[in-house]
Amino acid sequence: MSEEAPPIQGVCPPKFQAVRDQFEAHLASGGDLGAGFAIAVDGELVIDLTGGWADRRHDAPFGPRSLVSIFSVTKAATALMMARLVGAGRLDYGAAVASIWPAFGAAGKENITVEQALSHQAGLSGFIEPMEPVEWFDHDAICAKLAAMAPLWEPGTASGYHPLTFGVIADEIHRRVDGRSVGTALREDIAGPLGLDLWIGLPETEHHRVAAIQRPSELPVFGDMTPALKAAFLTRWATIGGKRLDGWLVHEFPSAGGQATAAGLARMMAAMACDGLVGETRVLASGTAAKAGAERISGRDLVLPFDVSWGAGFLRNPPNFFYGPDARTVAHSGWGGSCAFADPARGISGAYVMNKQSNALIGDIRPRRLIDAFYAAL
Repeated sequence: MSEEAPPIQGVCPPKFQAVRDQFEAHLASGGDLGAGFAIAVDGELVIDLTGGWADRRHDAPFGPRSLVSIFSVTKAATALMMARLVGAGRLDYGAAVASIWPAFGAAGKENITVEQALSHQAGLSGFIEPMEPVEWFDHDAICAKLAAMAPLWEPGTASGYHPLTFGVIADEIHRRVDGRSVGTALREDIAGPLGLDLWIGLPETEHHRVAAIQRPSELPVFGDMTPALKAAFLTRWATIGGKRLDGWLVHEFPSAGGQATAAGLARMMAAMACDGLVGETRVLASGTAAKAGAERISGRDLVLPFDVSWGAGFLRNPPNFFYGPDARTVAHSGWGGSCAFADPARGISGAYVMNKQSNALIGDIRPRRLIDAFYAAL
């Protein structure tokens, strides 16, 4: 085990010294093991910091090429790919899911729209009936379960966070419209051409770059037990399992299986901050980002212990304002602390990734401090 901490790497202009100081303080205090924080303005990186350790033994430094499991921040990438279909005129947010995927219309789900499914209103937060955790690796089998399932609440009346089923539904819609999975399209159309270190389905050749995750010492704090919450998080099969880590990395889980750097995520989110542009490359048709980020539902979520506002797959900044000061900002957080956000009022996008998880579901204090320090310096 090495005792001397590796130096912080990357760029951070003197104007944003408070951001670097906060980033360094997290590492020095043990609040972070290894982490990355990046900010892009108009799609170009202005801050890109990495530091700490990629493993608990302190043998491998956490550097610019260290990949992190971003868990539910993956949903932001998936929502972006769905928005891309909408902007191209190939998908309508207001269309019934069953018009694209006929079997989905069973058991009272015939009127659920694409935007309701993407804003966690479908009533399918997880499965009540027992199953083996390894079944999550069988996309077709999970789709069949969802198609046959009756909603746990009346669709369209409330949001109830869908930790894993969100990605299955979105991916099946994407496959039926585009012919490719979300992960394949992301790699071929956006991440590959733009050089973004962002993956849903990580090739084995890249596995050596993945930082080891240190799990939180405490479970998240949930609200009162409800069927929606139990199905989402509190059964043995609510979590994917039954295969080794390399199986998890290779398989495409568009809800929670993404691997990324902070820089890759920050530049991806520029498409939502800059009316579809990442630098000079148009990723979304003009106007699509605003359409994707528009509120579909707000209020107390039936699964997350928060009042929330959902766009079409994106978590909107009000009423919690975890992602800076602007009400138009859209974002997503991941289990344990990671997040990515886009501020269209200023053309700013950013991301935080780390390999030491907290028990925060959303709103982890570490990225909030970094984001607040950045905005204070503007």
